[in-house]
Amino acid sequence: MSVSATTPHTDIQVSGWIARLPPALRPYALLARLDRPVGTWLLFLPGVWGILLPQDVAATERLRLIVLFGIGSLVMRGAGCVVNDMWDRDIDRQVVRTAGRPLASGALSMKQATLFLALLLAIGLGVLVQLNMLSWVLGVSSLVLVALYPLAKRFTWWPQLVMGFTFGFGAPMGYAAAAGHLSWAQAALYAATIFWQLGFDTIYGFQDMEDDARIGVKSTSRLWVEKARGFIGVCYAAMLVCLAVASVLAGASWLVWPAMVLPGIMLARQAQSIMPHNPKLCLAQFRFNREIGVAIALALLAGLFHV
Repeated sequence: MSVSATTPHTDIQVSGWIARLPPALRPYALLARLDRPVGTWLLFLPGVWGILLPQDVAATERLRLIVLFGIGSLVMRGAGCVVNDMWDRDIDRQVVRTAGRPLASGALSMKQATLFLALLLAIGLGVLVQLNMLSWVLGVSSLVLVALYPLAKRFTWWPQLVMGFTFGFGAPMGYAAAAGHLSWAQAALYAATIFWQLGFDTIYGFQDMEDDARIGVKSTSRLWVEKARGFIGVCYAAMLVCLAVASVLAGASWLVWPAMVLPGIMLARQAQSIMPHNPKLCLAQFRFNREIGVAIALALLAGLFHV
């Protein structure tokens, strides 16, 4: 790879454990974004929220599902990245931050990427069959969103919203896997994940605005750059409202409310400190949503204890 691990213009990491892989495997690891695990966390955490939201589920079953969702998130996030890069390889070559990606740089061919995608989907299928029938239906349905997301930036100013529906799909899947049915509580949780991911993916997109404008790629980042703090603030406030509704509908204990104060403060501080033209800060704030997601998971866990 010709992209340095220390360049300020990319988040690709070719040092650390990636550098210790056999040279032939490194491009596959980078294609699946294994060098940047925050994306796997952001896919995994809504599933954990869904698993923790219903009240009457055995602790051992929750733990089993969390392990399965962890494996599934790793491989399906990788599959989503492969699909995205297959669609976007010509665009990626024109964007500084993404020019070093394996398909854009020529490190891997489309045939190699297709075979790798098939392997990841096969592993994902192996995880899916460990879940209930409702989860099978939802899991297969989510592939439509995974396939269509890369097209959104070509036709709409709201690709980050499509991203929210796609990456947030773990919430209804986690709930369905744990509870065996869908409910209004699950719907409110899904809405919360969509608002959350709309917010943080807009922050992520601020890094590419100049390149996006030059090549004609649309995004909510470009659309709302002049009112960035207000837009992100509304997204995060809507998320917290939806989380509150989900908690009430699910019958969570009163312990969820004090526990939810911490992620609320974290979200508010991030919204207030947005600087769209500071790419390094935008990347750091995007990554910090892992900690926010963990704090929300702990709050939902607290809501399971009725004292």
